[in-house]
Amino acid sequence: MLITFRSKASGDVLMLSEHAIPLLRAAGKPADVSPERGVFTPEQLPGAIALLEKAIASAPPLPDDDEDEDDDEPPEHPVSRPVALSQRAYPLLELLRKARARGVDVTWSAGSAW
Repeated sequence: MLITFRSKASGDVLMLSEHAIPLLRAAGKPADVSPERGVFTPEQLPGAIALLEKAIASAPPLPDDDEDEDDDEPPEHPVSRPVALSQRAYPLLELLRKARARGVDVTWSAGSAW
């Protein structure tokens, strides 16, 4: 399912629910948070940002694949490489920061099934 994060502070952030839900939990939303719809109020934004930054800082680093490269094998395509939590969270974290600066909500809702 596609999740769209919206705020008057910036453009939309689109994310698959399998990636969005762990970020919402890391930002302080309860484990049973609905991927269908929700909100970060201006009052919740500082805490959510701090928790998300803490989760990023404590995430284990990705292994460095460059050390084990075999010259006889073709290089791994960048799309097949794992994505670090800091990379995954960056768009949402920036949206939260911009919303905090303007004092507006960040909402999310499930995308249409077309």
